[in-house]
Amino acid sequence: MKLKLKNVFLAYFLVSIAGLLYALVQLGQPCDCLPPLRAAAEQLRQKDLRISQLQADLRRPPPAPAQPPEPEALPTIYVVTPTYARLVQKAELVRLSQTLSLVPRLHWLLVEDAEGPTPLVSGLLAASGLLFTHLAVLTPKAQRLREGEPGWVRPRGVEQRNRALDWLRSGGGAVGGEKDPPPPGTQGVVYFADDDNTYSRELFEEMRWTRGVSVWPVGLVGGLRFEGPRVQDGRVVGFHTAWEPNRPFPVDMAGFAIALSLLLAKPNARFDATAPRGHLESSLLSHLVDPKDLEPRAANCTRVRGWRFWCGTHGRRSPR
Repeated sequence: MKLKLKNVFLAYFLVSIAGLLYALVQLGQPCDCLPPLRAAAEQLRQKDLRISQLQADLRRPPPAPAQPPEPEALPTIYVVTPTYARLVQKAELVRLSQTLSLVPRLHWLLVEDAEGPTPLVSGLLAASGLLFTHLAVLTPKAQRLREGEPGWVRPRGVEQRNRALDWLRSGGGAVGGEKDPPPPGTQGVVYFADDDNTYSRELFEEMRWTRGVSVWPVGLVGGLRFEGPRVQDGRVVGFHTAWEPNRPFPVDMAGFAIALSLLLAKPNARFDATAPRGHLESSLLSHLVDPKDLEPRAANCTRVRGWRFWCGTHGRRSPR
């Protein structure tokens, strides 16, 4: 037993001596632990740098919000509104004028169905604060509604809209407000806004940059919740309408805008008072553009920005 313990002790002693000698030999050798240490140090340095950058970003003032274009840089929207004397005329013109006052760079062409300007309309325009041109032209007797006729029998406002087109092209005849038409090269768009409709402010920004003829849906038209173009891949491919869908342009008067430059380049483009029922818009647009070249607006014609009303007092029109 003693011999065995002696042998074990001797073996342990020899192993310890060998380990000590190996350690002494390794002291003079280069250490291979530097690369991991260097990598760890680089990670710490990168983290410190990132923290410094974040702290600097927090101290930096926030960027100024993008500024909208100055009004002088915007194309002018020429809003053409025919109007005629009736009980609700002033109420509807006040409502429309207050909507238009929210839109920058807008010129209101208000055209009375009368032999000359009336005090009611002249006073309203002067108080509106809008840039305006006041025109007047009387609808010929043959084109007026007769007593008891429904409003859809004859197109209304034809002479007044054409009078506005004449002023845009050559000027003259204004009875108040701006007398001179836009000078050549003016950027603008023309929109026909009846005084008994309702329009959102967004609609006017949708149309402002029209290059040819832009289109969008209109609410409460023709017995439907809305009428408007059908769009596929950003192009107009048809129309959602209940009334004569085969019309060249089955759109409502409130559903399109025309670039001023296009109207000036097509001097013969006018509304036709003899056009069949529902074809008044087509009588003008057919001179200006092909349906395939219409420019959809309002999120590819998925949003309604204007509404037309033909109920209550609006359905019982007085003769004109």
